Amino acid sequence: MVRTPYGAVRGRYENGVAVFRGIPYAAPPFGPHRFRPPVPPEPWDGVRDAGAFGPTAPKPPYSEAFAQYLSDPVVPGDDCLNLNVWTPEPGPGARLPVLVWLHGGALTRGSSSVPVYDGGPFARDGVVLVSLNYRLGVEGYGLFPDAPANAGLRDQTAALTWVYEAIEEFGGDPARITVAGQSAGAISVGALIAAPRTQGLVRRAVLQSGAPEVSDRDRVRRMVRRMANRLRIPATAEAFAAVDRALLLRTQAEVGRLSSPVLGGPAFGIVVDGDVVPRDPLEALTEGGAAPGVDLMMGWTSDEYRLWLVPGGLLERVDRLGPVALAAAMARCRCGHEVPRGYRTLRPGAGPAEIVGQMVTDHLLRLPLLRLADARPRSSYVYEFAWPSLRPGLGACHALELGFVFGTGKAPDAVLLAGEGAPQDLADEMHAAWVRFAREGTPGWPHWDATHPTHLFGAGPSHTAKGPRDAELSLWTTAPVPRTPAQPPPPPAELPARMTELRSVVRRLRLPGNVRRT
Repeated sequence: MVRTPYGAVRGRYENGVAVFRGIPYAAPPFGPHRFRPPVPPEPWDGVRDAGAFGPTAPKPPYSEAFAQYLSDPVVPGDDCLNLNVWTPEPGPGARLPVLVWLHGGALTRGSSSVPVYDGGPFARDGVVLVSLNYRLGVEGYGLFPDAPANAGLRDQTAALTWVYEAIEEFGGDPARITVAGQSAGAISVGALIAAPRTQGLVRRAVLQSGAPEVSDRDRVRRMVRRMANRLRIPATAEAFAAVDRALLLRTQAEVGRLSSPVLGGPAFGIVVDGDVVPRDPLEALTEGGAAPGVDLMMGWTSDEYRLWLVPGGLLERVDRLGPVALAAAMARCRCGHEVPRGYRTLRPGAGPAEIVGQMVTDHLLRLPLLRLADARPRSSYVYEFAWPSLRPGLGACHALELGFVFGTGKAPDAVLLAGEGAPQDLADEMHAAWVRFAREGTPGWPHWDATHPTHLFGAGPSHTAKGPRDAELSLWTTAPVPRTPAQPPPPPAELPARMTELRSVVRRLRLPGNVRRT
């Protein structure tokens, strides 16, 4: 039994590790709390049972094509702002390092109850692991005129604050908290460590297959407006809150069907809001002095894009599109012909899909992560996961490394991506690197410097190479990719003038009346 700020909880011992599941860190985000910032949960009397995972945030299921590779359990219920703790030594005094895990899923799917994220192996190696649920999709990242932005990120901030205040009772050290995430979870990590509200809460951070970024506000608004048009309601939080939750999820899935990291399209994302995200997190971390003293470990997989293109046969379709796909990639990456031409020279046997995939991966992921490492060289460590899946066509794809990181490669969910017979010695090496980073601040290879040391997992025996991707990434230095600065919303006093200007532009377009009104 352990006491939290809101009441006592009772966990279970599993394989020598104390496990507490489904602990609420905030009140259910429904009823009066719908689309609002998280508030503390109601305290409880007695001892609350913490033996089972708590409810997951509302989310649509994966498509049939992706469900062959990714699992996403659903636990029904409203009390979805909850977390789980695995600890080898519950009770104050142990002062063990803590790793807080943020799941991925494009901010629309995923949960802490995915079996691959079992924290037992970390706890058995002396690290207290915390995983959490947060609001997703339109509930967590919709942009409305009558509600604050970034509700899901606010949830994560509340959970991180809970960990800082409560984890000592579970055997953790609040001065040694590492926040880690993969994909959308890594993007969230970047926003959290850059946020003014979390300064001082985190000692270390891991960003796996995701870089600090913010979405264009108009891109997120388009997602909300398309949902509103299908539902025939105003694009307001009040109107969305009145819609049946199952219908809302179906509509979200339909509208977001064509969105992907490679193809682009409207999507939910973290936005600059002038509050929890006052500026672009990457700029805050590289130029603004945010998160001083925070050690960073950053990594990616060699073939990230294959998880985005292999399911559903997109890889073959992109290859058939050929020049059209390359033109779309140039527009997506805001670059000229010299970039795909350089990739083709370096990969003479590659088809259009591989060129497009690697370009977009580098633009969205590797380049900003290395920009972050360049800005903080002595406290940054970089790695690449190169072992190819045993499942046909996936290569070293996005999310493949997670079973290796957690030491849960035998879980059926990990086998979906890796296939049967993934190498245990590679899992031991990668898991040990994360444990060592959480414990000591160094994963076991040199920190970033002018020689660009990158530790390679799974490319033969694990080893550190000097700049293994420098040739490809240098193509972008001759054709720099401009970052579109993300601006906070205009002050309310400016809105009437902005709307007048917008109406005059729309009138000059001479569109049909029904389109003008939309």
